[in-house]
Amino acid sequence: MSDKTPKYITTTLPYVNSKPHIGFATELVRADTFARYQKLLGHEVFLNTGTDEHGQKIYDKAKEEGIDTQEFVDGLAEEFKNLLPELGILPEAHFIRTTDEHHIKAAQEMWRRCKEKGDIYKAEHEVKYCKGCELEKTDSELEDGKCPLHPNNDIEIREEENYFFRFSKYQEPLLKLYAENPEFVVPDFRLNEIKRFVEGGLQDFSVSRLKSKMSWGVPVPDDEEHIMYVWFDALTNYISTTGWPEKEDFDGWWPGVQFAGKDNLRQQSAIWQAMLISAGIPNSTQVFVGGFINSGGQKMSKSLGNVISPNELTERYGREATRYLLLRHVHPFEDTDITWDRLDEWYTANLVNGLGNLTARIMKMAETHLDGPVNTKDINTMDIDALDNYQFQTVLDGVWAGIGAMDEYIAENEPFKVIKTDKEQAIEMIVKLVKDLHEIAESLVVFMPETAEIILQAIRENKKPENLFARLES
Repeated sequence: MSDKTPKYITTTLPYVNSKPHIGFATELVRADTFARYQKLLGHEVFLNTGTDEHGQKIYDKAKEEGIDTQEFVDGLAEEFKNLLPELGILPEAHFIRTTDEHHIKAAQEMWRRCKEKGDIYKAEHEVKYCKGCELEKTDSELEDGKCPLHPNNDIEIREEENYFFRFSKYQEPLLKLYAENPEFVVPDFRLNEIKRFVEGGLQDFSVSRLKSKMSWGVPVPDDEEHIMYVWFDALTNYISTTGWPEKEDFDGWWPGVQFAGKDNLRQQSAIWQAMLISAGIPNSTQVFVGGFINSGGQKMSKSLGNVISPNELTERYGREATRYLLLRHVHPFEDTDITWDRLDEWYTANLVNGLGNLTARIMKMAETHLDGPVNTKDINTMDIDALDNYQFQTVLDGVWAGIGAMDEYIAENEPFKVIKTDKEQAIEMIVKLVKDLHEIAESLVVFMPETAEIILQAIRENKKPENLFARLES
């Protein structure tokens, strides 16, 4: 490996009870952009994503469709895997499935270690359970007796003997973890949320289900009557993907950065961290938490059936434009309202009439009036270190401010007219514009890699490229 610290970056694993949606696509593109940025800085990178394939909802959905559960998850896992090339994700990204044989063995080893610590025990219990979250809920988490994330689902009352995880034991260790790592969860208001949750007191939660009621899951070691609760199983993917437990050192990749949605805050920054402490595994992973994407003021949700699919986005706008729309116009931390009209507006104004038109104008002037390619060896790249703090939108706002400034420069100085009266001055203007365009393209390498390369190639060849972005049909 190089002398640069290796970087491990992971998304959460989307649940394959239905097709991919825009929220996961955003998470995936952010993780990929951050991975590309780390590679640009000289780090070796391990980018992880995949699919969460066990649990009640998946079992019920397969049964509803009348097909074998494995066949059901195989089909959907393939759709999620196909998203990677469709969104321009790094080809070396690792794709893990929680039905993989190695992952199942790793989840069972995690169980054994937590049990050996005395943190897994058997007990009778009655719980309020949200099938949509696949999580037990306390009264304080419900609104009018409903889960606020899945208001269309009735809360179930369940009573049975299960294995439990001693979550209550980890209040102080978790608060210590947060205190010692003030940037453990980004943004800070999400860290404050999880602190308040933990400070309010933790309850032990069930980590198994009776196999006789629901057989689709990882078998509990040494107990044929139980399967693992889906969260316990799925969370282990973040280390099983590195080759753990055979590779106790995680092949040098752990810990890292976790990209998650705010509805995953509790699972990623409290439950998973408690499991790691219990199993004696280092757990200084940083968790980046994004907001929800809304449609017309309503939260997009697979269970509410109001999703925009990533496939629809790439079909309408193309791969690179889809990356741009998700990275610049979906707020990194807050909830964002998305509609097709707004997407069309952003695409046309900022890509077709913005970057695309500017590139065409500059390179047409360069091709027509310059004797050869502009020397770009000594050009400084625009500063993108705001990505250290996951400020995707801030960086792209800066890039588009530069694009706007270049448009103004052309409008004010009119090099296409000056060329008729003062060729030397006009050529200076055109060279300056080509250099500025080169800086823009370099800054887009991690966000829109193909677009950036097309522009850079045009500059190297001193030729106007083909239209970068097609106009939308009315």
